[in-house]
Amino acid sequence: MRHAAGEHPPPDTEVYLRQLLSGRDFARDDEIAVQMRNYAYAVGDRGSGEALLVDPAYAPDELVDLLAGDGMRVVGAVLTHYHADHAGGSMAGHALAGIAELLGSVDVPVHVQKAERPWVERTTGVAPGSLVAHDPGDVLRVGSVEVELLHTPGHTPGSQCLLVRGTLLTGDTLFLRGCGRTDLPGGDPGELYESLVRGLAALPPSTVVMPGHAYEPAPSASLETLVAANPVLFPQTREQWTARFAR
Repeated sequence: MRHAAGEHPPPDTEVYLRQLLSGRDFARDDEIAVQMRNYAYAVGDRGSGEALLVDPAYAPDELVDLLAGDGMRVVGAVLTHYHADHAGGSMAGHALAGIAELLGSVDVPVHVQKAERPWVERTTGVAPGSLVAHDPGDVLRVGSVEVELLHTPGHTPGSQCLLVRGTLLTGDTLFLRGCGRTDLPGGDPGELYESLVRGLAALPPSTVVMPGHAYEPAPSASLETLVAANPVLFPQTREQWTARFAR
């Protein structure tokens, strides 16, 4: 099986992990997708052919087709948070496709943190019965592959990261340089400090971080590199952190 650009298969090649950039790999004709440079992800089990789509915005049908081309079948979706460029909905007067359109093509559950559920419902208009609300630390199983859901509030109340055998999909909680904003509805700088400095920074240094936007040329970096170079992860007090990064 081929590995796409930006894909980081772990030594156990049982895991299917694909990083897909909006405006390049899908939604090429969507000016907003090109501008926003969102990453969508696919995580699954090569043996069973089952996969989850993570943050399938802009062109969900294209993402389903891309996975089908790899011999994979979408059995669910996961949202890192409710913002329209990740989940679909209205953004700056533009209607973005997302999980509502995905559910029109495939009947699958959409996994969110409990704290994010009402925000997702309001933004996307999906029926509550389509969403599966999770507690922090819940584990999804795709075939024999486990995906741990880490609740990382701050950018939004129910932001979550996905930990898959040493790879961390961070959405807008953590970028390779900097972190998500806290001045949008539901943001909280104190909670983001806890999520980053006391949470993610304590994961194993070898963890591979794959963010929700292509703000840097590299598609990923080790947590060890980020802890040394990204100041949002530096050891500091909450007061110091919020004075520097609250926005």
